Amino acid sequence: MARPYGLLRAGFPYLKSLGMRRLTNYPVDLTLGAEGRIYILNRQQDLAQIRKYSFDDEDLGNFGTVGDGEDELQWPVSIIADSEENLFISDESHHRISSFDKEGEFLGTFGEYGSGEGQLNRPAGIVFDADENIYVVDSKNHRVQKFTKDGKFLLEWGSHGDGDGEFDLPWGITVDELGDVYVADWRNDRVQKFTTDGEFVMKFGKSGSANGEFNRPTDVAVDLDGDIYVCDRGNNRVQLFNAEARYVDKFIGDATLSKIGREYMMTNASPNRIRDMAVLEPQKRLRQPRSIAVDSDMRLYITDTGSYRIQVYQKEAIHLNSQQFAPPMRSVTLHQE
Repeated sequence: MARPYGLLRAGFPYLKSLGMRRLTNYPVDLTLGAEGRIYILNRQQDLAQIRKYSFDDEDLGNFGTVGDGEDELQWPVSIIADSEENLFISDESHHRISSFDKEGEFLGTFGEYGSGEGQLNRPAGIVFDADENIYVVDSKNHRVQKFTKDGKFLLEWGSHGDGDGEFDLPWGITVDELGDVYVADWRNDRVQKFTTDGEFVMKFGKSGSANGEFNRPTDVAVDLDGDIYVCDRGNNRVQLFNAEARYVDKFIGDATLSKIGREYMMTNASPNRIRDMAVLEPQKRLRQPRSIAVDSDMRLYITDTGSYRIQVYQKEAIHLNSQQFAPPMRSVTLHQE
């Protein structure tokens, strides 16, 4: 599907919240499966767990144990699903990528500690391309590596620094439908864009808290319109940019109590009293969001890590053709109708 000539941005309202503390403790990433399935990666001290969930806010069970065994996780960072809904998880403590089927059966691993080709030092974000090759953010080696799904090394790019194509502890990564690669360059407070083979295309962002600025960005996503979303963790927000990296909007959190949270509260009198005594506005806001995802229905998922939940927004935009969208103007004034 081709990208639209232009967009009429009608809105981007909050849709729902998913999860609660008892089930989604410290969610650090998620990936989407078929039939509304969501796999939420939860991580904290002595916990490394994949929670199987549904878009209807139903708990479908979990799997994953902490340890140093071949089929165990220690400090997982990112989770992705292939076309068969097998799950691949980066583990920065074990310096490897582990894989499981959707029922939690262990499939295998690849990677080892080091700085040579195919070796890893604190791998962070991972993503599939259209051919289901895996790009891995090799964070402490300040580079991106590309592998086949079974772990065969294909290529790498990047080195330590702040120049074009250089990284300082990169973190999140995504590939758009055109094959371009975007990397959240964590300590450089920016996002860089590359071709599928690692050729530098552009960069945007700088340190700060103003619109278009970042404080330790941890993830990036691109939707089918070409819009770019950046998880600006240190500023407790997600920022939206258009395909040319012009700032458009931001999400700071609008959560309501999730369906499963309401069911829990209805059987517990004390939490209801505590909530009644609280100031509710801060409860809506994002706290240390860690990762983001967008689906084909243009829904934005944010792992609201500090509040143990997922916040979901629904994009509302109308595709415009060349007759409906004027040429670029030298200055922009938005008139309120």
